[in-house]
Formats: sequence, structure tokens, C-alpha cells
Amino acid sequence: MMMFTHSTGRGIPARAGVKLMALLLAMLMTLACVVSCGPGSEDPADQREHIDYVADTKLDMTSESRKIEATVKSYIDGDTTHFYVKESEEFPEGVVKARYLAIDTPESTGKLEEWGKTAAAFTKTTLKNAAAIMLESDTDVWNKDNNGRHLLWIWYKSTADAEWRNLNIEILQSGYAIASNSGQNRYGKTCLAALAQATAEKLYVHSGEKDPTFPYGAATEITIKELRTNREEYEGVKVAVEGIISQDTNGTLYVEQYDEEDERWYGMQVFYGYNLATSAKRFLKAGNRVRIVGTFQYAEVVNAYQIAGLEYDQMKPGDPAYTSLIESEQTIPYTEIVSLSDFMTGKTELTVGEEKVSFDNNELALYTSVTLKGLTVVDTWTTQTGDNAGAISLTCEKDGVRITIRTIKLYENGELVKAERFMGKTIDVVGVVDSFTPEGSTDAQKQIKVFTLAAITIH
Repeated sequence: MMMFTHSTGRGIPARAGVKLMALLLAMLMTLACVVSCGPGSEDPADQREHIDYVADTKLDMTSESRKIEATVKSYIDGDTTHFYVKESEEFPEGVVKARYLAIDTPESTGKLEEWGKTAAAFTKTTLKNAAAIMLESDTDVWNKDNNGRHLLWIWYKSTADAEWRNLNIEILQSGYAIASNSGQNRYGKTCLAALAQATAEKLYVHSGEKDPTFPYGAATEITIKELRTNREEYEGVKVAVEGIISQDTNGTLYVEQYDEEDERWYGMQVFYGYNLATSAKRFLKAGNRVRIVGTFQYAEVVNAYQIAGLEYDQMKPGDPAYTSLIESEQTIPYTEIVSLSDFMTGKTELTVGEEKVSFDNNELALYTSVTLKGLTVVDTWTTQTGDNAGAISLTCEKDGVRITIRTIKLYENGELVKAERFMGKTIDVVGVVDSFTPEGSTDAQKQIKVFTLAAITIH
């Protein structure tokens, strides 16, 4: 018979030994249960059966809500999309700027937030692959928010013969959004149930985990528009922007980024100086799409805001903490200024935060590439001293409005081009909106800066 022995040499019957082992095993199982059921453990609610609330929600074509078929015009972010619709009295331009009802996804425009790019990518992919799209109002009228966007339910079919699926609810159910008056609308109960399920399943924004696409601590991810319209808020901040370089001159870049919401280009002046590594200078050239990482600051010497102190490490080309090349040989954008009067004196109202703010049109166009046609040169002035000696300022007029065209030193066959060449002529120009401060003044004025002789066409 097998015996368990103590140091005393006394034997314990096998049956007693088995009981002792069973007791120890029970104690270990109890301890394991205590640990596994403690804080941070899996909630039994997480084991609930997953419900596809999207499939259970049906589009009632006979309801009093308004409905219209649509196609995508432009993708803005996770909860905002611009659609093409049939032109009508309600939609005379055939465009609907839709803000999705009941949801609020993290920002992927302006100042980037965690999971913002992921949410935007989900919305874009879903609609891009849709066979059909239907827009639905919450009531019997087309309601708008304070920014003039229509508040809508977005329905789509994955295939022509599939049932309609509600994208708003699907975004909530998938964990890409938080609530936004989710219970106070046509599909309120379903929205709240889908949100509760996503929260219980710890999906994306509810996961408590880090977003693998978000550059934590590298720099403040931001759009050029956000910098241009909220300058004081970011002064002295390390920022990261993406855009196309339109010009590279004397250690200064002009970088532009298209904003889908406003349907316009925004530009930024970037000073990289002369100390940046040669390998970085190789891709910091016109036509390349780049990621710029540096400090946003006000430069007294040029009386303007710019990004400077670029951070670059040639050993870490893909590191989000550093300036890098995204894509080469892109098309440089040029916006034609049709009305010089509107450009010089007109204004545009934009939403900044929660407020409507009015901006001068030429201020919004600062550092962007433009073309102007049919300008008459009525006066000229040439810089006589300093490094810019030989550079020309052309005072031009069109429809009674004047603007200054400023050139760098221009050469032809090795000879410096003189201002007399343009006096009294009608010209077209291609350049970048810039600013200058007249002598004796503290107010910067807008001008068009030209960098090559080929950018001026004489008629």
C-alpha cells in the first residue's frame, strides 16, 4: 500500500491523502475564481449574444420622413459626408452636406483625435463599396444644424439586391462613435442598444486601448486650416501637418493642403533654413507631398506665422515624430482668382469651434498657389540694395482694383530682367499669395509672389 510520510515517520492512509489533495485542489480553484472575478476581469455581460441591430432595423419607405437617393461627392470624416443628389427646389445645387444623426466620431480633421482616422476610414470604405445610398430625414422636413449641414440618417445597400442598412447605427454598433442625442430621434432605442453593446464589447473608442494609428506624443496632428484659423491657440506648439509643397525658395517652403469641408486649399509657410540634413532637402521640393513636423510660431522678421525648427532623422524615415516624404511628383494646385475685387475685399464666414468667424478672402488664401489673368501693369518699382537688389514689384490693375505682383530676381540668358519689360503690358501670372509690410506701416498687405520668368505671360 502506498503511504504519504511526514518527517516524523508516521504514515497516513491513502484515503486520507486523497481527501487532503481534493481539499487543496478546491482551495486553489476558489483562489483562481477570486482572482479572475476581481477588478479588470471579463464582465459576464461581455459574454452576451451579439445582436446585429443594423440588420434588425428596416427602412420604411412609406413613413413621413423625407428620403432621397444620393452618391458621394466627398468624404469628410467619420460622421460627415457630402453627397450629390438630384437638383430640386430644396437642393438647388444638387449637393447635400450631411451630418450623421445620433453619433459623434472622433476628429480626423482639424486636430486629430484617437480613433479618428479609423472611424473616417470605416465610413469611407463602407460608402465607397455601396451599391446604393439613401438619405433620410428624422422628421417630415429636411433639418439642418447650426453650421448649415443636413442632419440625416444614411442608408446603404452592399449589393443591388441587398436590404438597406443604417450606417449611423452601424457606426455606433461597431464602436467607432459615442452618443450624440442618440435616444432623441427616430431610431433612438436601437441607437442606445447598439451603443451599449459596443461599450460592453469594448470596441475601438470604448476599448480603453491605444489607437495604433495615432502618433502619441510625437506632435499635435493638425490640419493647415486649423492652424490658419486658430493661430494663437497653437503658437509655440510642436505640430505635424501634411501637404503638397508648391514652392521652395531660399530655405522657405510653401505647403498646401486641400480641405474637403470648405472645398478650398489652405497654405502654410515653412522655414527650414540651411542646416537641415542633405537627405531631407532632397525631398523637400515642389510637387512632393510631405509630412512636416516643427514648431508653429510667429516670426517677427517676416511679420507672419510659420512652422520652423523642422525635426528630421534620416535614420527614422517613417517615424511620426519627424519630417518625411509621403508621396513624390504630385500635381501642384493653382486656384484661379476670377474676381480680383472679391479676392481683395471680399469675406468668407467659417465655423471656428462653436462660433462663426468672418475672414478676409485674401487672408484665407495666404500661401496658396493662384493664377490671375488680364492684369494691366500701371507702375513698377525695383529693389536697389541688399540681397534682393533687382527684384521687381509690379503694380497691376484689373476692373479698377489694384494688386502688387512681387518677383524674386529674374534672369534670362544670364541677364537680369528689368522692370521696363512689363510696364504698360497686360499680363497673366502664376504665383503664391504672400504678404509684405510697407515701409512705415505695421499692417501686412497681400501680394502675389512670382518665382520664375515663365510664370509671367505678356500679351
